[in-house]
Amino acid sequence: MSPNIPKTDQKRLLIIGGGFAGIALARKLSKSPFQVVLLDRNNYHQFQPLLYQVSTSFLEANAISFPFRKIFHKSPNTIIRMCEVEEIMSAQNLVKTSIGDIEYDYLVIAIGTTNNFFGNQHIAERALSMKSVSEALLIRNSILENFELAVLNTDPEERKGLLNIVIVGGGPTGTEIAGTLAEMQKNTLPKDYPEVDFSVMKIHLIEGSPNVLNSMAPVSKLKAHQYLDKLGVDTRTNTQVKDFDGKYAYLSDGSTIRANTLIWAAGVTGNTLKGIDPNAMGKGNRILVDEFCKVKGYSNIYAIGDIALQITETTPIGHPQLAAVAMAQGQNLAHNFLRILKGQEPLPFKFFNKGVMATVGKNRAVVELPFLNYQGFFAWLTWMFVHLFLTIGVKNRLIIFINWTWSYFTKDESLRLIIRPKTMMKMDETLKTTESAIN
Repeated sequence: MSPNIPKTDQKRLLIIGGGFAGIALARKLSKSPFQVVLLDRNNYHQFQPLLYQVSTSFLEANAISFPFRKIFHKSPNTIIRMCEVEEIMSAQNLVKTSIGDIEYDYLVIAIGTTNNFFGNQHIAERALSMKSVSEALLIRNSILENFELAVLNTDPEERKGLLNIVIVGGGPTGTEIAGTLAEMQKNTLPKDYPEVDFSVMKIHLIEGSPNVLNSMAPVSKLKAHQYLDKLGVDTRTNTQVKDFDGKYAYLSDGSTIRANTLIWAAGVTGNTLKGIDPNAMGKGNRILVDEFCKVKGYSNIYAIGDIALQITETTPIGHPQLAAVAMAQGQNLAHNFLRILKGQEPLPFKFFNKGVMATVGKNRAVVELPFLNYQGFFAWLTWMFVHLFLTIGVKNRLIIFINWTWSYFTKDESLRLIIRPKTMMKMDETLKTTESAIN
């Protein structure tokens, strides 16, 4: 198989990864003198900050996804290839992929991060995670299927396991999904399942540090905890989940929680890529880069986004792994590539943090700006506006806005559909047939 990429007189810029960083770089160079080649395992960009709304039935997957080829319709110098990257062969300026070898003049690694289970294989095998659209849909399907089973199950202990949900990690993702599920429990699920007493259902949020949103200001931590308490979420800090067997979560304080569903939002580690010098790897499996985002020890390989670790006097542990940082790095690197073509010196990357925010359900959010911290309804409006603005595509923004508006006034999420691939359904039928034959 051949990647079928035409050879031209243009310098070839090869980008691995179509997340915030990779897309920002490719869009800035979409009409440049470079031949831009974007590689990704999917054929679409996904807006990760709203994955939790897909998993909780607020948004459909297509509302936060946008095809790469549509983004670059008017960019004849940009080439999209869907594949798996297998190895970087830097000595030959070559990348080995599942569709063949691809040469490059400049290589940019923007492969992001994956879940960090801290070596706990049991949890890794049984927990649900949320780093992709497919994983978010799996969470949605699993939760809704458990509710359907709870209707049929009359055993109190089994029903409790089907209803209860444990969320590990009290960062923005964990608090956002906990708040959303708690609102569903109060406003939506009793109408969908009148046969089930949802007062026995518990949403458990487990955080290993002293506070939820531990990296934010004290007032934000306190307010987020208060919001969660008001919603009825069982929030436990200074506590870790040590194990999960599919029915019980075992905590560091010796207690257990009966729950069939455990959602992991407790940490990330860099995606791995064969061929990178181990000396260029830093903490958290991130790639060490200089102030120009150039990978340590290489002359024409760069890394941007969550995978990049730029250590300076002002950022001794690197930049925060935020969409804003990734996009800013992509844009800065694009300008530098254009400067390189003109024979000019590149400009160092400097990030100005415009603020951070998190939402804990309707009308409840915390916002931290360089000059102001605020919470509540206006913080929630700010959160909505920023996320709408960052979403790619006018149509997607409109769909998200309509869904949010509908949910706000009706207190209902209209996307509670269990949709599984046909192959999976066939597998389920095969398993049932096999079980019947055995019995």
